Amino acid sequence: MSGKRKLQVIMSVGALLLSAGLPLAAQVSPSRPAGQSAGAPTSQSPAVALSSPSPIGDTTALAKEAQGWLIDMVRTNTTNPPGSEQSIAKYLAHILEKEGIQSEMLDLSPGRSALVARLKSSAVADPSKALLLVAHMDVVGVDRSKWTVDPFAAVIKDGYLYGRGSVDDKGMLAANLAAFIALKRSNAHLNRDVIFLATADEEQGGDASIRMLISKYWDKFAAGYALNEGGEVFMKNGRVQYVAVQASEKVAMNVMVVARGNSGHASRPTKDNAVVHLAAAVAKIGGYSAPAHFTTIVRRYFEQLAAIEPDELGKWMRVLDSEDRGEHAQKVVSEASPLWSSMMRDTVAPTMLSAGVRNNVIPAEARANLNIRLLPGDTIDVLLAALTKLVADPQIKFEPQPDAGLAAPPSSLESDFYATISRVATAQYGNAPVLPFQSTGATDSAQLRLHNVQAYGLVPFPLTEEDYLRVHGDDERLPVASFTKGVDVLARIVAEFAASK
Repeated sequence: MSGKRKLQVIMSVGALLLSAGLPLAAQVSPSRPAGQSAGAPTSQSPAVALSSPSPIGDTTALAKEAQGWLIDMVRTNTTNPPGSEQSIAKYLAHILEKEGIQSEMLDLSPGRSALVARLKSSAVADPSKALLLVAHMDVVGVDRSKWTVDPFAAVIKDGYLYGRGSVDDKGMLAANLAAFIALKRSNAHLNRDVIFLATADEEQGGDASIRMLISKYWDKFAAGYALNEGGEVFMKNGRVQYVAVQASEKVAMNVMVVARGNSGHASRPTKDNAVVHLAAAVAKIGGYSAPAHFTTIVRRYFEQLAAIEPDELGKWMRVLDSEDRGEHAQKVVSEASPLWSSMMRDTVAPTMLSAGVRNNVIPAEARANLNIRLLPGDTIDVLLAALTKLVADPQIKFEPQPDAGLAAPPSSLESDFYATISRVATAQYGNAPVLPFQSTGATDSAQLRLHNVQAYGLVPFPLTEEDYLRVHGDDERLPVASFTKGVDVLARIVAEFAASK
């Protein structure tokens, strides 16, 4: 090695070690929102300074482009239902066309299409090695009266990009597109195909969902590995505390609680009033906590998390499933975080109520929807038996609804791709630990895992707990500087794995 090369290596290592010891805010160079002058104040939220060298080079300009794509997509209302994802699919196709990348529209139903594009490594495709970058185009609805800004205006304020879908999942969609285009522009040597897939109907899981996409078009995007949403880069006090890579997820389903009684005039109340019985049942269900038990991934998550949590909390995480102190430990950890509580057990959340036709009529029927998330391997029959016993009311019946999720096997924590994600994320986020994660929310990855894809989830943007709580809620927002960092990290993960044997 030449003396000049040695000096470059020493300087690169020194920079990495220095950045690892700094808070996240000190590692970053915030991005400017579009139209903001260079001298104007920027984001209060951090984005880590981009490191180099890399097969894809400096991604600062690319991240700025991607921010523009994200703004355009947030301004395109794809609330599901009805979704209307085809409008964004066409927008993405136009961007890819300008880069010289051919894409294909995968039609699912009127106005609803997915989009797929491929960078080939050889003339003969090998699906078992291919890497799939997947994100969805639809978003959940909003209550505009609860937002401080227009949820579909992509307003940039105080260093945040506000808008429905900014985090879930158009931010990931824009970052995937950036990583895909970075490979094309760099003429990087690929040892595996890399596939870009924008999906529809993820939020509802209906006739335009990943399930139908696989059924009709699997040969268009079959892959051995996938990167999707579902994981997180958790930031606290200006530092990345840990990186959680989703390798499994809970199983979502809905159950209707139905109370039946005699209808009649409201001036003559009766004891079999369906509304009263339903209210009593929902109150009991709302206070129910299922027994805790631990999948392999959840056990490993807490074991590794215990090392970086405060001593007192870490102590209880280490004994969560012990015989003598497990019950108390589960109580302590559950009370510390709703996420942690949900990771340990089946959960039941009443979400919708319906009853009655007029103010002065006692209805014959009242209904409540329960949104249930089962641990992989658990069955709904066992949970409903427990709820039936808890409610203890013959007027109450439980009716499981169709289109329930399916339990999928976890992705391997020993794969080359998981190792690549861990290595790059640790280096890019100041030696933050990478933890295996079982998400409480459902993603398209479950269906991919059922087709033997080693699918992993990582939304690469450093976010605080407050940021995460806004997802599916009011004033969803993404720190502009965190988006810049996330684009860089994702591009590096993809480039490194695409070049690996």
